[in-house]
Amino acid sequence: MSKKIFSGVQPTGNLHLGNYIGAIKNFVSLQNDPDNYCIYCVVDLHAITLKQNAKDLKKNIRETAAAFIASGLDYKKSIIFNQSLVSAHSEGSWILGCIARMGWLNRMTQFKEKAGKDKEKASIGLYIYPILMAADILLYDATHVPVGEDQKQHLELTRDIAEKFNLDFNSPDFFVTPEPLIQKNFSRIMSLKDGTKKMSKSDPSEFSRINLNDSSDQILNKIKKAKTDAEPLPDNENGLSNRPEAANLLGIYSSLSDQNLSNTINEFSGKNFSEFKKKLASLIVDRISPISFEINKLLNDQLFIDKVLKDGAEKADAIASKKIENLKKIVGF
Repeated sequence: MSKKIFSGVQPTGNLHLGNYIGAIKNFVSLQNDPDNYCIYCVVDLHAITLKQNAKDLKKNIRETAAAFIASGLDYKKSIIFNQSLVSAHSEGSWILGCIARMGWLNRMTQFKEKAGKDKEKASIGLYIYPILMAADILLYDATHVPVGEDQKQHLELTRDIAEKFNLDFNSPDFFVTPEPLIQKNFSRIMSLKDGTKKMSKSDPSEFSRINLNDSSDQILNKIKKAKTDAEPLPDNENGLSNRPEAANLLGIYSSLSDQNLSNTINEFSGKNFSEFKKKLASLIVDRISPISFEINKLLNDQLFIDKVLKDGAEKADAIASKKIENLKKIVGF
């Protein structure tokens, strides 16, 4: 059965190994399935829910697009664009915001986490961005959306909005209710300094993450200094219980070598971390260095990146603007 895939990545700069394994690597696999039609968006409208420096945002949009292409996303097979170039996203978000209910948004746990204790000072955009996410998805009749566990609640909101609109306006087939595609394995890559925290660019320590533009020497040094424990590597998955750093490093190795965790455990069972780290570092260099090289090459050709995004936006707009036109008719505009 063919799938229409939509997903997006925020242009926050310094994409890292967690972004690659948890999202982009999966995007490439989905694209390479001939039954899938894929649309991948640099969600720059979402990025401004937090204050951005204009020059940095422009740079980060290009860097995210470059990471997409360098990792294997083919702009000839998939639509790659940045959200702000397609006005239908903003228009659709307003209309859907009039369908969504405050009670639904009040249940969104991510807002509570991101806004923190002083939520009165958070932007309205941060509060309502799940509605923009719903518009992103529904405008393209996406059937499936790759999401992490932390975004699953937002996809459920998207489904609620679609179903309420279809019911309220007696248009049962207008909006497709999308299904989640949740990556079962290695969807959350953790910090190299603390296996209980997700790998993040906001961590002040550069040694907590492998950036996609890191050099080979930087990768080797970061893996060498990655936190471990005193025990040898286990001989089964149960042996990883209460060993978050070991589980994380073995998971990274498994994902990049395209094998399941049990095979990796069998390969390194009983060995010490120093031997495993050498092989892990070598594997990361083999997989990430070509991506890093290509990112830097692409960033030296900004006109090319801009053209890919512009061409992608034209393709996206052809789909989304038609949906908006029909949406307006149904609403009564």
